Amino acid sequence: MEQESVKNINLAQEDETFGTVKIADDVVAMIAALAAAEVDGVAAMNGNVANGLLSKVGVKGLAKGARVDILNKKVKVELAVTMEYGFNIPATCQRVQNRVKNAIENMTGLEVTDVNIRIAGISMTH
Repeated sequence: MEQESVKNINLAQEDETFGTVKIADDVVAMIAALAAAEVDGVAAMNGNVANGLLSKVGVKGLAKGARVDILNKKVKVELAVTMEYGFNIPATCQRVQNRVKNAIENMTGLEVTDVNIRIAGISMTH
């Protein structure tokens, strides 16, 4: 049986009656990437085109554009995104930050303290 890496597993709930819920960093990164890709104006996560994204690259490929650091149930998210040409970058990034924060907090119960976005490029394809 493989040893679980403590660094990559985060305790979301501890209840002696029912047990514990542990969430891997990769799962939180997938949530962040999926939430970001849903925002209009985001063309790609780490070079993967958002339209038909899951069928083309799968969830693991999508999550490569997101990195999370989790310490004491607090999450810092780093995203690398490609924007669609013609969208206002600051406004679109604010929507991404809100969507990612809400998705992670609602799905995991962890607190998101930072959502940092790096614009990796601009896409002309829609």
